[in-house]
Amino acid sequence: MTEFPAIKNNACIALSAIPEMDYATFREQNIVLLGAENNHCVTLFGYPCGDSLRLICAIADDRAGAIHVSSSTIIPDGEFSSLSAMRPALHVFERELHENFGVRYSDHPWLKPVRFPQNAFSGVKIPDYPFYRIDSEELHEVGVGPIHAGVIEPGHFRFICNGEQILHLEIQLGYQHRGIEKLFLEKENLLQRTILAENIAGDTVVGHTLAFVNLWESLCGFAAGRDLQFARTLALELERMAIHTGDLGALCTDIGYQLGNAVFGRLRTPIINFLQQWCGNRFAKGLMRAGITNFHFTAELAGKLNDILNAYESDFLEIADKAFHLPTTLARFEKTGIVTTRQASEIGAVGMAARASGLTRDIRASHPFDLYGELEHEPVVKHHGDVYSRVQVRKEEIIQSLAYIRRLLQTIPEVQPVREMNKPRPNAMAISLTEGWRGEICHCAITGDNGRLIHYKVTDPSLHNWLALALAVRNNEISDFPICNKSFNLSYCGHDL
Repeated sequence: MTEFPAIKNNACIALSAIPEMDYATFREQNIVLLGAENNHCVTLFGYPCGDSLRLICAIADDRAGAIHVSSSTIIPDGEFSSLSAMRPALHVFERELHENFGVRYSDHPWLKPVRFPQNAFSGVKIPDYPFYRIDSEELHEVGVGPIHAGVIEPGHFRFICNGEQILHLEIQLGYQHRGIEKLFLEKENLLQRTILAENIAGDTVVGHTLAFVNLWESLCGFAAGRDLQFARTLALELERMAIHTGDLGALCTDIGYQLGNAVFGRLRTPIINFLQQWCGNRFAKGLMRAGITNFHFTAELAGKLNDILNAYESDFLEIADKAFHLPTTLARFEKTGIVTTRQASEIGAVGMAARASGLTRDIRASHPFDLYGELEHEPVVKHHGDVYSRVQVRKEEIIQSLAYIRRLLQTIPEVQPVREMNKPRPNAMAISLTEGWRGEICHCAITGDNGRLIHYKVTDPSLHNWLALALAVRNNEISDFPICNKSFNLSYCGHDL
C-alpha cells in the first residue's frame, strides 16, 4: 500500500508532496483506509488541471489525529468505478464530481444531482429531477417544498407513505445556486473572503469563520497567539450553547410543549446578546479575522458573561429536567427517528448526529484546534440513535460548554502585538477542520504558482448528515417528521454552495 502523507489539522502541504497514483490504486487504497473503524472521509473533490481533473481525497484518522491525503489525475471523459459502491459515505462527493465535471461512474448507487448550479455539466433542470418512485395503488406521495413554510432556505422533501407510515423520504436541495466556493476565488480581498465565510450558514457564523481564518493562517505560515485562540474557542462554545438551547425550544414547540419553548427561547437570548456586547453583532460577525481581532476580550466582559452564565444555568437545568422527564415528551422522543450505529457509520455521519448514534466522532477531541487540546474534551456519546438521544447530546453539550467557558474565563490572556502575515504559500494545499455545533466543518484550499487560490472547497456537516434524516424517518408516522427534522436541524444553505 502506498504511504499516504499524514498531516495534522490546520496544516499546509506542498501539492508535490501529495502522492499521485492511477485511479484504480487511488480507489482501492482509499476504500481500504475507510474500512478502518477510526477513519472517515472529510472531503473528496476535484479541480481542473488543463484538460485533466485532479482528484483529492482527505481521510481523517480519528485515533492518530492525522489526515491522510492522496490524489489521482483523470480525464473526465472516461467511465470509472465508484468508491461509493463500496463506501456509501462518499456518494455525495462523487455525485458532485459528476455534476460539476461530468465524471461518469459505472456502478454508483445513486447518481443524481446534488444541486442545480447554472454551470452544471449534466444540464439536469429542477423539473427533471428523477425522484425515486414505487408504483402501487396502496401507496401515496407527499411533497413538501421547494418553498418551506418557515422562513428558511428552499428544499424539497418527497415522502412515499403507506397511510401514515413513511416508507421512503428523498430530500432534494440546492435551489439557490449561491456559488460560494466560486466567490472565494473571484474575491481576492481577504476581508471579502472572511465575510463570505461568515455568511456560509447564518447559524454557524463562528464555526465557518473559524475554519477559514485557521486555514488562511496555515497557508500563510502564521501561528495565532493565545489571545486569538482564546477568543475563537470561547466564541465557538457560546455559539454551541445558543443554537442548542434554541433548538431544544423548537423541539418543545413541535410536540406542543409551549412552556419549554418559551423558557429555552428566553435562555438563548442573553447568550447571543452577549456576543453583540462583545463585537457588535449577535451572531459574532466581525469578531474573527485572520491574524488579528478588532474586539479584544476584557475582564469587564468576563464579569458580564459570568453573570449571564450564572443566571442561565439554574433556569436551564430546571426546565431541562422538567421538559425531558415528562411522560408526554418521552412518548414523542423515545424510539422515534432511529439511526443505528451501523447506519451512521456507513453513511459517514458526523457531529451531534453521529454521537447520538454511538459514534465517537468529534474534531475537538480527535483533531484538536485552538485551545481544545488544553480543555481535553470528552465527546458526549449516546447509543440509541433516536430523537431523545439527540436531545440528550444537546443538553449535555450545553452543560459541558458552560464548564469550558468558565474554565477559560479564569485566565484571560494578554493582548499580543499585531504581527505581519506572509502571503499564501504557492502550490500548496491547506485543510482546516472545526467542530461546529452541528458537527464537522471542513475548509480546504489549493493555491497556484503565485499563491493565488485556484480552488476552494467547503464541506458543511449537513452534507454528510442529510441522508441520516432520510433514514431516521423510515417506518415512522409522517406526523413525527417535524421532530425528527428538528432533532438534526440540518442546514439548507450550508449544503447549497
